[in-house]
Amino acid sequence: LTPPELYNKLNQEFNFNFDPCPHPLPKGFDGLTCEWGKSNYVNPPFGSIIHQGKKKGPTAWVRKALAEHEKGKDVVFVFPVDKWILMMLEAGAEIRNLKDVKWLATEDQSQGKGLGRHIACFILKKNASNK
Repeated sequence: LTPPELYNKLNQEFNFNFDPCPHPLPKGFDGLTCEWGKSNYVNPPFGSIIHQGKKKGPTAWVRKALAEHEKGKDVVFVFPVDKWILMMLEAGAEIRNLKDVKWLATEDQSQGKGLGRHIACFILKKNASNK
């Protein structure tokens, strides 16, 4: 659960009117299929859930958040990430999605099948004023 002081601080800024991941979860409520509000606080399950008979993880929540954002809604999405990612972003890194890279084997350079996960590329450029 989100600590009240964190939620209150964010709520002061974003004025939430909907939580698609409430706790306790009301019977029959489905945050992945319902219409969200104009300003949404999303603290999704950090692991996988069974949704409509299928295993769903964080990507399902991100897809729903993006779909709701495309409808003109605000979404504040909280989710754990590795500290180094935040450090790179705070340092001004550009981030690119390289998709599912099919890495080469070190033994014979044969192409692998990929990891089934997207690879992020973080780029730190020299400051233009340093030239």
